[in-house]
Amino acid sequence: MVRARASHAREVAASVCDPEVPVLTIADLGVLRDVVVDGDRVTVTITPTYSGCPAVDAIRDDIVLALTDAGFHDIEVTLTLSPAWTTDWMTDAGRRKLSAYGIAPPTGRAAVGPIRLALAVKCPRCGSLDTREVTRFGSTACKALHECRACLEPFDHFKVH
Repeated sequence: MVRARASHAREVAASVCDPEVPVLTIADLGVLRDVVVDGDRVTVTITPTYSGCPAVDAIRDDIVLALTDAGFHDIEVTLTLSPAWTTDWMTDAGRRKLSAYGIAPPTGRAAVGPIRLALAVKCPRCGSLDTREVTRFGSTACKALHECRACLEPFDHFKVH
Protein backbone atom coordinates (compact mmCIF):
# COMPACT_ATOMS: atom_id res chain seq x y z
CA MET A 1 0.00 0.00 0.00
CA VAL A 2 2.76 2.46 0.97
CA ARG A 3 4.79 1.58 -2.13
CA ALA A 4 1.72 1.95 -4.37
CA ARG A 5 0.93 5.35 -2.84
CA ALA A 6 4.50 6.54 -3.40
CA SER A 7 4.44 5.24 -6.99
CA HIS A 8 1.13 7.00 -7.62
CA ALA A 9 2.44 10.29 -6.18
CA ARG A 10 5.50 10.06 -8.46
CA GLU A 11 3.33 9.35 -11.53
CA VAL A 12 1.10 12.33 -10.75
CA ALA A 13 4.03 14.71 -10.19
CA ALA A 14 5.82 13.39 -13.29
CA SER A 15 2.76 14.15 -15.44
CA VAL A 16 2.87 17.90 -14.72
CA CYS A 17 3.65 19.83 -17.91
CA ASP A 18 6.32 22.49 -18.23
CA PRO A 19 4.49 25.84 -18.51
CA GLU A 20 6.95 27.21 -21.09
CA VAL A 21 7.04 24.12 -23.33
CA PRO A 22 3.70 22.41 -22.65
CA VAL A 23 4.50 19.30 -24.73
CA LEU A 24 7.10 18.34 -22.11
CA THR A 25 6.41 17.05 -18.65
CA ILE A 26 8.72 18.01 -15.81
CA ALA A 27 9.91 14.39 -15.90
CA ASP A 28 10.73 14.65 -19.63
CA LEU A 29 12.68 17.81 -18.88
CA GLY A 30 14.55 16.28 -15.95
CA VAL A 31 13.30 18.96 -13.56
CA LEU A 32 11.58 16.39 -11.31
CA ARG A 33 14.30 15.09 -8.99
CA ASP A 34 12.50 13.16 -6.26
CA VAL A 35 9.11 12.30 -4.77
CA VAL A 36 8.99 11.03 -1.19
CA VAL A 37 5.85 9.89 0.62
CA ASP A 38 6.14 9.78 4.40
CA GLY A 39 2.78 8.99 5.98
CA ASP A 40 0.36 11.58 4.60
CA ARG A 41 3.13 13.99 3.57
CA VAL A 42 4.36 14.14 -0.03
CA THR A 43 7.62 15.98 -0.66
CA VAL A 44 8.49 16.73 -4.26
CA THR A 45 11.96 18.01 -5.12
CA ILE A 46 12.58 19.90 -8.34
CA THR A 47 15.63 21.52 -9.92
CA PRO A 48 14.86 24.40 -12.29
CA THR A 49 16.61 24.65 -15.64
CA TYR A 50 18.04 28.00 -14.47
CA SER A 51 18.33 29.33 -10.93
CA GLY A 52 16.23 32.35 -11.93
CA CYS A 53 13.73 30.38 -14.00
CA PRO A 54 10.44 32.34 -14.05
CA ALA A 55 8.42 29.12 -14.45
CA VAL A 56 9.36 27.71 -11.02
CA ASP A 57 6.35 29.15 -9.20
CA ALA A 58 3.97 27.90 -11.90
CA ILE A 59 5.56 24.43 -11.78
CA ARG A 60 5.27 24.37 -7.98
CA ASP A 61 1.60 25.41 -8.12
CA ASP A 62 0.84 22.84 -10.85
CA ILE A 63 2.47 20.04 -8.81
CA VAL A 64 0.44 20.95 -5.73
CA LEU A 65 -2.77 21.16 -7.78
CA ALA A 66 -2.17 17.81 -9.52
CA LEU A 67 -1.36 16.02 -6.27
CA THR A 68 -4.33 17.62 -4.49
CA ASP A 69 -6.62 16.52 -7.34
CA ALA A 70 -5.19 13.00 -6.92
CA GLY A 71 -6.16 12.91 -3.23
CA PHE A 72 -2.92 14.03 -1.56
CA HIS A 73 -3.28 16.94 0.85
CA ASP A 74 -0.05 17.46 2.80
CA ILE A 75 2.27 18.52 -0.04
CA GLU A 76 5.62 20.26 0.03
CA VAL A 77 7.56 21.21 -3.09
CA THR A 78 11.23 21.92 -2.47
CA LEU A 79 13.73 23.48 -4.80
CA THR A 80 17.30 22.28 -5.06
CA LEU A 81 19.97 24.03 -7.10
CA SER A 82 22.74 21.54 -6.45
CA PRO A 83 23.64 19.76 -8.53
CA ALA A 84 22.68 22.27 -11.19
CA TRP A 85 20.23 21.08 -13.82
CA THR A 86 21.77 19.86 -17.06
CA THR A 87 20.29 18.94 -20.41
CA ASP A 88 21.78 15.49 -19.77
CA TRP A 89 18.77 14.92 -17.48
CA MET A 90 16.27 15.27 -20.34
CA THR A 91 14.72 12.01 -21.46
CA ASP A 92 14.97 10.72 -25.00
CA ALA A 93 11.18 10.99 -25.20
CA GLY A 94 11.46 14.64 -24.16
CA ARG A 95 14.03 15.32 -26.89
CA ARG A 96 11.71 13.73 -29.48
CA LYS A 97 8.76 15.79 -28.20
CA LEU A 98 10.81 19.00 -28.51
CA SER A 99 11.69 18.23 -32.10
CA ALA A 100 8.09 17.39 -33.00
CA TYR A 101 7.02 20.69 -31.36
CA GLY A 102 9.45 22.64 -33.56
CA ILE A 103 12.25 23.19 -31.03
CA ALA A 104 15.63 21.70 -31.81
CA PRO A 105 16.58 19.51 -28.84
CA PRO A 106 19.96 19.83 -27.17
CA THR A 107 22.64 17.66 -28.72
CA GLY A 108 25.60 16.16 -26.97
CA ARG A 109 26.39 16.25 -23.29
CA ALA A 110 27.06 19.19 -20.98
CA ALA A 111 30.74 20.11 -21.08
CA VAL A 112 33.05 18.96 -18.33
CA GLY A 113 36.44 20.52 -18.89
CA PRO A 114 37.10 22.10 -22.29
CA ILE A 115 33.99 23.45 -23.99
CA ARG A 116 33.04 21.62 -27.16
CA LEU A 117 31.90 23.59 -30.16
CA ALA A 118 28.57 22.85 -31.75
CA LEU A 119 29.13 22.36 -35.47
CA ALA A 120 25.49 22.50 -36.54
CA VAL A 121 21.97 22.48 -35.17
CA LYS A 122 19.50 20.40 -37.16
CA CYS A 123 16.35 22.22 -38.25
CA PRO A 124 13.36 20.54 -36.56
CA ARG A 125 11.16 21.40 -39.53
CA CYS A 126 13.11 20.23 -42.62
CA GLY A 127 16.10 18.43 -41.05
CA SER A 128 18.73 20.61 -42.71
CA LEU A 129 22.05 21.22 -40.97
CA ASP A 130 22.43 24.52 -42.83
CA THR A 131 21.34 26.67 -39.89
CA ARG A 132 22.72 29.64 -38.00
CA GLU A 133 22.28 31.10 -34.53
CA VAL A 134 20.47 34.43 -34.74
CA THR A 135 20.70 35.25 -31.05
CA ARG A 136 21.97 33.36 -27.99
CA PHE A 137 18.69 33.95 -26.15
CA GLY A 138 15.39 32.90 -27.69
CA SER A 139 11.88 32.91 -26.27
CA THR A 140 13.30 31.84 -22.89
CA ALA A 141 16.80 31.93 -21.37
CA CYS A 142 17.26 28.18 -21.90
CA LYS A 143 16.76 28.45 -25.67
CA ALA A 144 18.70 30.14 -28.49
CA LEU A 145 17.01 31.50 -31.63
CA HIS A 146 18.21 29.90 -34.86
CA GLU A 147 17.30 30.23 -38.51
CA CYS A 148 17.33 27.52 -41.16
CA ARG A 149 18.98 28.63 -44.38
CA ALA A 150 17.27 25.81 -46.31
CA CYS A 151 13.60 26.40 -45.42
CA LEU A 152 14.14 29.95 -44.07
CA GLU A 153 12.16 29.20 -40.90
CA PRO A 154 13.23 30.46 -37.48
CA PHE A 155 13.29 27.96 -34.61
CA ASP A 156 14.32 27.69 -30.99
CA HIS A 157 17.18 25.42 -29.97
CA PHE A 158 17.24 24.11 -26.42
CA LYS A 159 20.80 24.95 -25.30
CA VAL A 160 23.11 22.30 -23.91
CA HIS A 161 24.23 23.01 -20.36
